Amino acid sequence: MAPAIVFIRHGETDWNAEGRLQGQQDIPLNEVGRLQSAAAGRKLRDIVDPEALPWLVSPLWRTRETAEIARAAVGLDPYAYRLDDRLKELTFGSWEGCTWKELRAVDPAVVKARAADKWGFVPPQGESYAMLRARIAGWLAEQSQPMIIVSHGGVARVLLVDLAGWEVQEAASADIWQGKLLWFRAGRADWI
Repeated sequence: MAPAIVFIRHGETDWNAEGRLQGQQDIPLNEVGRLQSAAAGRKLRDIVDPEALPWLVSPLWRTRETAEIARAAVGLDPYAYRLDDRLKELTFGSWEGCTWKELRAVDPAVVKARAADKWGFVPPQGESYAMLRARIAGWLAEQSQPMIIVSHGGVARVLLVDLAGWEVQEAASADIWQGKLLWFRAGRADWI
C-alpha cells in the first residue's frame, strides 16, 4: 500500500492564465498563484500536521515558490523542503510556450491526434503522460511514509492512476486545481 500523500499543484502563473503550455519552462507564479499557494498551505492544517511530514518539491521555480509560500503560511521555515527532479512536469517539447489555439492554427491534425489519445501522445521533442508515469514509478517505489508533494498537473494525473485507480484517459482529461489539496490515501483521491 502506497503512503498517504497530500498533493499541492503549483499556483497560477501568467502562462496558466494565458492558456500557454508550460511543461518544463521555468515560469514564476503570478499574484493569483501566490494567493492560491498561501491558501493551500493554510488548508493543510485541516487534514495533517504540515510540520510533521516531509515536503518533496519539483525543482521548477513555480513549485518552489508555491512550497515556500505555503510553508510560510503555516509558520514553517519556507526553505526546509527537499527537491526531486523526477517530480518535474512532463515536457511539451517544441509546443512549450504555445496556446492550443496557436497549435491548432499551425498543425490541426497533430492536435487532433493528441485529443484522441491524451495519455499516449508524445508532442514533438516532448513526453507523454505514459512516459511521465514511467519516470514517476521509480520515485513512487521508493516512498514509504506519508508526505506533502508540491508538483504539477501531469504528476497529479499519474498519481490519480497509480494511487487512486483511475483509468488513464479519465486522468488525462481531469481538472487539476490550483489552490486546492489533492489527498491520496487508502486507494482514493479527494480534493480538499
